[in-house]
Amino acid sequence: MSTVSSSVSSRQASRRASAESVSATGEKQALQKTKTPSEFPDIKTIRDAIPAHCFESSAVHSMAYVVRDYAMAFALGYAALTYIPGIENSLLRTGAWIAYGFAQGLVLTGVWILGHEAGHGAFSPYPLLNDVAGWVLHSSLLVPYFSWKISHHRHHRFTGHMEKDMVFVPRTTPTSELKRGWATLWLDPELVEDAPLAQMLQLFAHQIAGWQLYLLLNVSAGNGSKQREETKWWRLSHFDPTSAVFRPSEAMPVFLSDVGLAIMAGLLYWASTYVGWSTVILMYIIPYMWVHHWLIAITFLHHNHPDVHHYNAESWTYVKGALATVDRDFGWVGRHLFHNIIETHVVHHLFPRIPFYKQDEATAAIRPLVGNLFHQETRSFLGQLWATWSQCKYVIPDPEVPGAMRWA
Repeated sequence: MSTVSSSVSSRQASRRASAESVSATGEKQALQKTKTPSEFPDIKTIRDAIPAHCFESSAVHSMAYVVRDYAMAFALGYAALTYIPGIENSLLRTGAWIAYGFAQGLVLTGVWILGHEAGHGAFSPYPLLNDVAGWVLHSSLLVPYFSWKISHHRHHRFTGHMEKDMVFVPRTTPTSELKRGWATLWLDPELVEDAPLAQMLQLFAHQIAGWQLYLLLNVSAGNGSKQREETKWWRLSHFDPTSAVFRPSEAMPVFLSDVGLAIMAGLLYWASTYVGWSTVILMYIIPYMWVHHWLIAITFLHHNHPDVHHYNAESWTYVKGALATVDRDFGWVGRHLFHNIIETHVVHHLFPRIPFYKQDEATAAIRPLVGNLFHQETRSFLGQLWATWSQCKYVIPDPEVPGAMRWA
């Protein structure tokens, strides 16, 4: 109980700090602007600033959140299946299914994030429990747990690295120089670069299919992120135990990920024999699409901001990469359903084993040390999705910071 009280108090302090960042004119601004000093603190110095108990996880505490999130998910599912089909008015029935899909997507995003905690070893002190819990949680959402865990660890290991990062490595050329293809939706590259409608279509495709393209084709990963050279696009899948994304020693965990997906697919087929595929789509597939919309948006906004650098291979360090992330704010949803993943991402990248319910306290501990290297954006989370998408197109060398790449 004292742990929960401490977490709540630290979250309230964090919210007060965010409120104080509002400018005198009432317009919210990014709390910190990038102004890179000559030296970054080393990782041990940053770690020593954090209370030791922040690194201690509790299996009971984490399992309580699992029970809570699944209870909400099953309650929503039961209510939808019981009451929505009985609504006679087709418009009201359609509206009810839309509301259900949205709400269930929020709840299941929380389940996804608990699996993410397990993948980092922050779920509990027990590695086997972490992997069993993560495998069950992620498989229930058709996420290949071990495959994702392996590539996600490499993303954390090389965050902000222009060659080795696994996600959202920016281009170094303007959109207008691209060839027609899936990246431009087969439109004229000049049109994609300048037309808001074309950019909106691109963003929609990004949110709808970004997760699936990452799993299938390793899209957005750096050229140096693969474990071996491979030119065939179908050999870059997170579902293939022999994929170039993985080392040979990682084939068995990838296979176990596929087993989890096969079991969940079988359960969905079994459900379809009772309620029909149309109901399975409404009950499960639509929330699934919402979940991965949120995950793509969250990841994109954590690692892309007009004021935040990426680094070339010669200049990059672990601390530089971890501090090249952005804390944002998604209000009640972010704090209570998304388990603070949006609000405390900087400290998560520095120390991914800190459980989410202690990240507020850890964030408060490191901020005086890292100073203006800490990036927090207090403007609208969803509003910044469009702003960031339309502004952050490609990077160029920053003439003021050798080895750093800034958004052009």
